[in-house]
Amino acid sequence: MPTLFRFLFILAVIAGVIYGGMVALVVLVEPKDRDITVRIPSERLNPPPQQ
Repeated sequence: MPTLFRFLFILAVIAGVIYGGMVALVVLVEPKDRDITVRIPSERLNPPPQQ
């Protein structure tokens, strides 16, 4: 049984480190706002008439 507890403890520590990293990213990293321009070819907006 001690091996099972050790395994579960290691999994809990790994999960805690991952969770802590995600919380740190949310708290410490601020996204930068910027404008995005996407050029669409006119052929896609106004397709030529089908014959």
